[in-house]
Amino acid sequence: MSAPESVIELAEARLAARANKDFALADSLRAQIFAAGYEVADVAGGFELTEKARFPVIEKLRDLKPFNLPTNDLTVLLVIEGFIKDAITCIKSIKANSECNIAILSIGTAGELVDAIDQRTALVEIATTGWGEAVNALMKNVESKYVIVMDPSTTFTGDAITPVLAELSKTEYVAVGWKGGLVNLADDWRSTEDKGDGEVDVLFSYFMAIDRIAGLEVGGFNQRAIYYRNADIEFSLKLRHGSGRLLQMQLPLEQGRHHGYHDADPEYREAQSKKNYDRILERFRGKEAILSPRR
Repeated sequence: MSAPESVIELAEARLAARANKDFALADSLRAQIFAAGYEVADVAGGFELTEKARFPVIEKLRDLKPFNLPTNDLTVLLVIEGFIKDAITCIKSIKANSECNIAILSIGTAGELVDAIDQRTALVEIATTGWGEAVNALMKNVESKYVIVMDPSTTFTGDAITPVLAELSKTEYVAVGWKGGLVNLADDWRSTEDKGDGEVDVLFSYFMAIDRIAGLEVGGFNQRAIYYRNADIEFSLKLRHGSGRLLQMQLPLEQGRHHGYHDADPEYREAQSKKNYDRILERFRGKEAILSPRR
């Protein structure tokens, strides 16, 4: 049996407790075995120990269960699809500059992401899913008051959490981000303009900190957005339509190669981006009352 001797001893003690009909002790010993990273099953003539999976692998997002993370004001949500080494660099930068929780959904094989798991970092793997519903599933299954939707191409170069929490806690804004802009009315809502720090119409998901309940109340990101691009713009306008205000501010962050854009199939990228933006135009174009003051 490949389990450590200490775990085998617990399993033997549990077997003896069951034989003595001390089921409370047996349950306690099972819990200790589980905490040690193993599961125990009763078999003819004894028991069988198997190493517990370090993270869940799910078939559908509806199978995702609430994350067991410490109480924390903020959780970073990461949807990772390939390019694991860059994602690990991102995760390490978050840990080096904050004490927040991290919830990771790996679309495809998690690989070395397993090494990122610790008390405040949880990992789930799924074979395939769309970007919008992936972010929503993460948002629904954490308990923190605030979440950050963040692309793994973004890295922390300092404490980006404290200033974001300071702004969100004032309740003047429901979302704070690093990059964003104003809808360009001159070209009939077909682009956005970066006007620098201040109140904005839209924030981009390179780094977007959100009041979680406010985000869920407007329905989260569009479930039909299987690709990330422009889904953040639609979500931003949903927040503003719900009377939420958005703030763009300088933060100690850097962006590396954005694999989700530069390394996506060009035809797929443009087709899905257009689908996402067409939904924006259909729902919001012309509703200037929801926009921030022009500047």
